[in-house]
Amino acid sequence: MAGLTALVIDDESQIRRAVSHALADDFAKVAEAATGVEGLAVAINEKPALIVLDIGLPDMSGLSLCAEIRKSSDAIILVLSARHADQEKATLLDAGADDYVTKPFSTLELKARVRALLRRASSPRAVTGTIIRHGELSMDLEARTLLRAGVLVHLTPTEWELVRVLMTHAGKTMTHRQLFAAVWPGRQYGDAQQYLRVHVANIRRKIESNPLDPRHIFTEPGVGYRFAAPQ
Repeated sequence: MAGLTALVIDDESQIRRAVSHALADDFAKVAEAATGVEGLAVAINEKPALIVLDIGLPDMSGLSLCAEIRKSSDAIILVLSARHADQEKATLLDAGADDYVTKPFSTLELKARVRALLRRASSPRAVTGTIIRHGELSMDLEARTLLRAGVLVHLTPTEWELVRVLMTHAGKTMTHRQLFAAVWPGRQYGDAQQYLRVHVANIRRKIESNPLDPRHIFTEPGVGYRFAAPQ
């Protein structure tokens, strides 16, 4: 992206090199930092559009660094996380991170996630007035209707709110906690994951051509759900 800077914060030099190389095609400059303190300083000075953040830093937690960065930056934050740390990934997303990629990761997946986040960040025009369009789906926020290929989809009030939240945050992983708080504000959680699993399954039957191979709502295991990125 012309003129944009990315920042990679990871204490492993091999990971930094791999990520920097993957980002080189999409950014004018890719800065690197090996510690949280160094990364925070670079984030303040360079004002990157994207920060790729490893949560296993030697001098501070990824959660603390994410919170510090969010005090002064609205950069896209993509977390690098171990596969087993589902709760930690969810906590980071709740704290302001935009998405995550699990280690070990492929550079193709990393580049795809970054480009999806960049499209989302740069395309408020995907929402025209009160209409959100995604493929064959068209949501009218004012009329509270959802069309699939021009045909009205009958949603319950809860299903409508859930689809609305997911579509208005298309391309971003939403945690169970974020979704539950948005759809059932003020209500105690109970088992948020189970509540959502049932409703998402019902929604998929209504909007997906094949609910077992969804193209719109993707499951992020142990973390939450993600609506497909804007086209």
